[in-house]
Amino acid sequence: MTATVHVKNIAASTGDAEIKDFFSFCGKINDIKVTTEGETKSAEVIFEKETAMKTALLLNNTQLGPNHITVSSASGDSEDDGSHFAQSGNNTDEITQEMKPRTRILAEYLAHGYVVGDAAIQRAIELDQKHGVSSRFLSTIQDLDKKYQATDRAKTADQSYGITQRAGNFFSGLSSYFEKASNTPTGKKIAQFYLDGSRQVQDIHSEARRLADLKKEEYGGSAYKAAGLDKVFGKQQEKEKEQQKEPEQKGSEQTEQKPGDASYAAAAAPADAKTG
Repeated sequence: MTATVHVKNIAASTGDAEIKDFFSFCGKINDIKVTTEGETKSAEVIFEKETAMKTALLLNNTQLGPNHITVSSASGDSEDDGSHFAQSGNNTDEITQEMKPRTRILAEYLAHGYVVGDAAIQRAIELDQKHGVSSRFLSTIQDLDKKYQATDRAKTADQSYGITQRAGNFFSGLSSYFEKASNTPTGKKIAQFYLDGSRQVQDIHSEARRLADLKKEEYGGSAYKAAGLDKVFGKQQEKEKEQQKEPEQKGSEQTEQKPGDASYAAAAAPADAKTG
């Protein structure tokens, strides 16, 4: 139960998949159990690592769908002493969500269109500074960047051994998925954000905007999809569109006439007026 959080006041309209997606930013989820309690839902989210659970606690009073949720530790322990970071270890070429600074994770939430309060961001900054998370993360990505940077020699070897593809797999968790396509070494792209250890709340909002812009490019300029709003509000909008279509379909069936009829001309008039 040490890596488990209890979540309450989830809107009944929020799907189970949305709940899982929301908490997946914190780290790998082993299991999630959602129950309905009257007009709201509650959830038990079991993470693989305690680090992810500690990050999830920062989301207390954050908005998920229409509701502000409450997030608490199943063990009742909300103190973050940083000991779980020592257990993570860096003996891997894959950067997971659990290894990222919390400021980075909250910036990703913001970039996806979620509302995160400045108090949570400030707390994340304090924890990252206190436990030296940002400096360790920066060191890790710089080491990996040196190991897999695309030199001419690496490009030559790549033809025989597929090194670029392997390196891409190693970097898959380094940043948000929409940054992987960068032609520049991945480590250099996001290391700049961590060169200054003294982060401020506004810096996190700026980083979120940068991530959102990168993601917007990935989605061909669609800010709506880039922000993840299609996931957050998509189902509701689909429902509304279906409701709008029903009377329109009935109306079109009643007014459908051949060209030349008076009713056809009347129906076509509004469209002509708009295009004119």
